[in-house]
Amino acid sequence: MTAVFRVGLVRLVNRATQSPNLLQAQTNALPAAFQQRCSISGKTMRGGPRVPKAAPYPYKTKKYSVFNAFFDKTSKRFDENSKVICVEGPFAAGKSKFAKELAEELDMQYYPAVDLDLIYINSYGYDMRKLDPQLPPSCRSYDVRNFCLDPSHDLAAQFQIRMYMLRYSQYIDALQHILSTGQGVVLERSPYSDFVFMEAMFRQGYLSRGARSVYNELRQNTIGELLKPHLVIYLDLPVDAVKKQIKARNVDYEVQSKVFSDAYLSDVEQLYKQQYLKDISTHAELLIYDWTAGGETEVVVEDIERIDFDQFEADSHNKKMLDWRFPLEAEWCEARIKYCHYRSDLMNYFNVPRFDVPELLRSADDSKVWRDVWYNAPGMKYRPGYNAEMGDGGLLTKTKLGINQAI
Repeated sequence: MTAVFRVGLVRLVNRATQSPNLLQAQTNALPAAFQQRCSISGKTMRGGPRVPKAAPYPYKTKKYSVFNAFFDKTSKRFDENSKVICVEGPFAAGKSKFAKELAEELDMQYYPAVDLDLIYINSYGYDMRKLDPQLPPSCRSYDVRNFCLDPSHDLAAQFQIRMYMLRYSQYIDALQHILSTGQGVVLERSPYSDFVFMEAMFRQGYLSRGARSVYNELRQNTIGELLKPHLVIYLDLPVDAVKKQIKARNVDYEVQSKVFSDAYLSDVEQLYKQQYLKDISTHAELLIYDWTAGGETEVVVEDIERIDFDQFEADSHNKKMLDWRFPLEAEWCEARIKYCHYRSDLMNYFNVPRFDVPELLRSADDSKVWRDVWYNAPGMKYRPGYNAEMGDGGLLTKTKLGINQAI
């Protein structure tokens, strides 16, 4: 009921602030009330850096609610580069380097691959993994290093679910950014492709059928709340090349890992190509490159500049770019409110109670020990900014909490 009221109020706000002539014009042209310009352009084509059409909204420090929608519209900041691009590919394919270069050339915001440091290193820089000796086994840290060295551990299921949550949270951050600033975003992997790794883990026996069921239920409960990307770029490497790249970058726990077998890497490749890419291509544009010997970002940028992202607008039944077709300004504002103001509500969709998977449960005694140790660690007694022992000052005069809270 609250959501219905909120949607109705936003639309009422927009109608109340527009002239009758403008409302009539929008009514007569609903399918094309707002369209993003069709082609992304790089710095070389533009002849310089991107010039924002309007000043970015400070969404990290200022809320965007129904009230703010009275005075600050959303689509006015969009240009041809207001797009979501996801870079995908197997391990050690060179995604990070490529994604950074692509974001720089297109003047977009770069979002690196997530890892468990986002959970285990608090806002004061303290590594919570140092607490492991004080914690029971079910509550200790388990990150990518642990997974590579011991993939059959009971905490592997929790690890992959947390990776999905982090990717989901980061994707919301990216949507906040593009809707509040108009600047496009480049992400290294996304929540849409995360199931590839869960399914590969299940096939290799690292996850139980129950843990897989919980993951799929969480994904079904959450993924539909997001807006799919405009473009997916897949950097392709055969399994042999992936293994050579893993060895070449010489990360100790990867080189020693039991995980990166031919079977596991083949499963990842198969799931990417036969399921993820096939599914996402029904909405997003898709570019695939043989990256065995690397490649040139400039060539990819030229290919991107040739894509007409609006060619599907004429057919209302075409699913391409469907998530980004909002005929009314009010709908753009509703989406922005959803990702900026109600971010915590979206993350609460992960609270699906399941008590039939033992590896995802903790005993009451273990939870009590974890809470006592975790929330007495440096910088964890109070909210960030309110811990005097960490050097925070002005506690008596602070009245606001952070806009974006951690997971």
